[in-house]
Amino acid sequence: MSNVKIKVISRNPEDYLRSTKRDIHKLPRNYDPSLHPLEAPREYVRALNAVKLEKVFAKPFIGCLDGHRDGVSCMAKHPNKLALLASGAFDGEIRLWDLAQRKCSRNFVAHEGWVRSICFTPSGETFTSVGDDKTIKTWKSQTQSPEDEEPVNTLLSMSVVSGITHHRNKPIFATCGEHCQLWENTRNEPIKVFKWGVDSLHHVAFNQVEYNLLASCASDRSIILYDCRESGPLRKVVMELRSNALSWNPMEAFIFTVANEDYNLYTFDVRKLNQPINIHMDHTSAVIDVDYSPTGREFVAGSYDKTVRIFESLKGHSRDVYHTKRMQRLTCVKWSLDNKYILTGSDEMNIRMWKARASEKLGVLKPRERTALNYADALKEKFANHPQIKRIARHRHVPKHIMNAQKELRTIREKSKKKEANRRAHSKPGAVPYVPERKKHIVKEDQ
Repeated sequence: MSNVKIKVISRNPEDYLRSTKRDIHKLPRNYDPSLHPLEAPREYVRALNAVKLEKVFAKPFIGCLDGHRDGVSCMAKHPNKLALLASGAFDGEIRLWDLAQRKCSRNFVAHEGWVRSICFTPSGETFTSVGDDKTIKTWKSQTQSPEDEEPVNTLLSMSVVSGITHHRNKPIFATCGEHCQLWENTRNEPIKVFKWGVDSLHHVAFNQVEYNLLASCASDRSIILYDCRESGPLRKVVMELRSNALSWNPMEAFIFTVANEDYNLYTFDVRKLNQPINIHMDHTSAVIDVDYSPTGREFVAGSYDKTVRIFESLKGHSRDVYHTKRMQRLTCVKWSLDNKYILTGSDEMNIRMWKARASEKLGVLKPRERTALNYADALKEKFANHPQIKRIARHRHVPKHIMNAQKELRTIREKSKKKEANRRAHSKPGAVPYVPERKKHIVKEDQ
């Protein structure tokens, strides 16, 4: 018997029936490219509208947490609870915040003078603070009775302690001041002291992937690496200007970024410290603090120029800049552990909450809404290099003092480039070598 082909019309009710009476009517679509000769121009217009709408909906500021009576000096994120934040101020007060309610849940005076740094233990049950009074105090995160307001443990250091960081899973924490010291909660004396002939250290951070690795920023413009299993420091790199803060990439164990006094941020690879793998420019004053997003793809930096900038870790320029009229010099920045929010502390006593993506809608998205947003993102990515779309996507309004400073810095850079080119043109070949930008800022590397 010969094979007989029979064509049958098959109709799926889901293709033409609405799910509810209020839903829009479904239309049949034929995606054959020959039937859509104007597909590219149509998509371009949609991409243009999408990038314009992104600017319309770009309202990153969510709210502020006010209550501190002096400038905010440091902040710490709870490792397990998204809504819990601890902050310390210049007058020695520590406040615990409920971010969901935007209210202060607890406040107490912890130190005489500055609260230099705060860090939570990995369990999140306690947190440790250090201050100008040479004490290291451990406090309970949750209190049931007035007796719990007293510190659980107090350690006395021989010198002023300016930074603290906790090991990922062991009951060990490191402090920095005159030297880098390793402590255990059960002991009154440090279990290890690392020295490398520097006056003082002002920031220290444990690696969250390679648990035993930690790094500190020193007053002699150096960045020093330590291994808590070793007896001495590992390596040191000296830069042209001082580094203020350091943050490890939570996804790539060997990558860290430092915030520098020369208005830039530098991303280093531990295995090759003779030059940074990337330089992130855009700030117009000293960068005070830096913190990575939990995905490791982006980081946020706060600067003395009163702005917060968000950088993609692989790019040299910021993707966004946040500022308000009232916000003054930034002292600390944090990226929330759900990758949605940024928290900034500044010296006019406020902690501000921002969206990590300025135009993102907060709350539940309906399926069709999510599809539309994904389609708009795909179109923006497809036409990203088109001049008109690129111009609109890059444009940011910044305060006048930032714009003037950017203009001045651009002039200085152009002048130095022109001067170097003139020297090279009027010198013997090879007398004025080409020095890569990434090597210009490193003075030396010590093993």
